[in-house]
Amino acid sequence: MAVPSRALITAPAADLLRRLQDRHGPLMFHQSGGCCDGSSPMCYPDGDFIVGDRDILLSILDVGDGDGVPVWISGSQFEAWKHTQLVIDVVPGRGGGFSLESPEGMRFLSRGRAFTAAENALLDEHPPVTGRRFEAGERPVATGSHIVAEAVDACPIPAGRAAQVHD
Repeated sequence: MAVPSRALITAPAADLLRRLQDRHGPLMFHQSGGCCDGSSPMCYPDGDFIVGDRDILLSILDVGDGDGVPVWISGSQFEAWKHTQLVIDVVPGRGGGFSLESPEGMRFLSRGRAFTAAENALLDEHPPVTGRRFEAGERPVATGSHIVAEAVDACPIPAGRAAQVHD
C-alpha cells in the first residue's frame, strides 16, 4: 500500500487553480484556522503567505502545471486534523477576501476524509514536513496524482444527507 497524500484536489478545483496559475504564477494554499475567513483553504501567490517553522506541509498538489502547489496548515491545527485527508473542492460563491479565487465567483472549500487504520500506520512511518525542514530542502513523499474527479470520490456523502426541502 502506498503512502496516502494528506491533501487532494477535485478536478473542478484543479481547473480553477490552473487558471489562477496562468494569471498569477506559482501558487500555494494555507488551510485557514478560522477567524475572518472561516476554515477555508486560502490560495496565495507562492511566498505571499509566510510559512512558519512549525507549519506542516500536507502535500504538494500535482495539477499538471509548474512545480506543484504546496498545501500548508498550522502545526496546532494539524494536530486536530492529522487523521484526516484534506480534499480541496470548489463551489459557487465568494471566496475569502485574501484568497485569489475571490473575484472568480467561486470559492475553495475544505472537505475531509478520515484515514483508515492502515493509512494512519503508513503515515506514522512518514512524519510530515515542517516549515523549518522544508526550508532546509526536505520534501514530502511523492504520492502520484492528487486529483479526484469530485469530492464524493474521496469523501462519500452519506445517503439522505443531500439538501432536502421541507414543507
